[in-house]
Amino acid sequence: MSQAPSQTVKDVMDPARAAAMAAALNRAAPSGDLPPFWHHAYFWDIQPADHLGRDGHFRTGTGLIPDLGLPRRMWAGGRLEWHASLVTGTPATRLTTLGPVTRKSGRSGALGLVTLHHRITQGDRLCLTEDQSLVYREDPQPGAPRPVPAQADSAPVEETRSFGAMALFRYSAVTFNGHRIHYDAAYARDVEGHAGLVVHGPILAEGLIDLATRHLGPLAGFDYRALAPVVADETVTFCLAGHRAFVRGSDGRLCMDATVRPAT
Repeated sequence: MSQAPSQTVKDVMDPARAAAMAAALNRAAPSGDLPPFWHHAYFWDIQPADHLGRDGHFRTGTGLIPDLGLPRRMWAGGRLEWHASLVTGTPATRLTTLGPVTRKSGRSGALGLVTLHHRITQGDRLCLTEDQSLVYREDPQPGAPRPVPAQADSAPVEETRSFGAMALFRYSAVTFNGHRIHYDAAYARDVEGHAGLVVHGPILAEGLIDLATRHLGPLAGFDYRALAPVVADETVTFCLAGHRAFVRGSDGRLCMDATVRPAT
């Protein structure tokens, strides 16, 4: 049985990167422990220009992810477990292993489902394990009906926010994310069929984690699914109901759904 492909990335965990993430999210800069989910500002997968696809991401088949022949990439969700805090200024290592890769047909055509398993350590201490789920799709067909998203409920705890083009650009910069749907409005609209610039899934996930942490205390785990895109300047509502966290769009649609697991 062959071993799954893997990739190791080391990072010095420069505190300046955390300060940049704080500025991008309009939050206070941390000192020492990195806030949960801010590890996305680190462990950049740096690829030369000739390894990039039309969408600005690395072209499948040039790294861990095989070429599925499907041009559109979407962040579908993930599962995180925190074991210890990451500390800025202390070198860390992320080991990424390719998980299941499956291809199937959906209502919108062919789909490629990819899972990446991340394991982040500092020295001999395990800090974080993360499963990242990606979906690859065909280009949208002209005139094809858009899927009807589920509607979200109200919640005991709600906070509204919106993210403009500048916020999306700054988050793309600090995470070294070249995906054009976040900063190239014409590409997002005309090629990938979105209503406008798309808010990063990790921005929404981080917002739910922040909301849950402020009301429930430190988290041991967080599972989430991205269900409908959010576009720039749309006012969305971050919601918390017990151990369920979710994002409601301006029209009431359910954009992201998550389960939080408080630390005991």
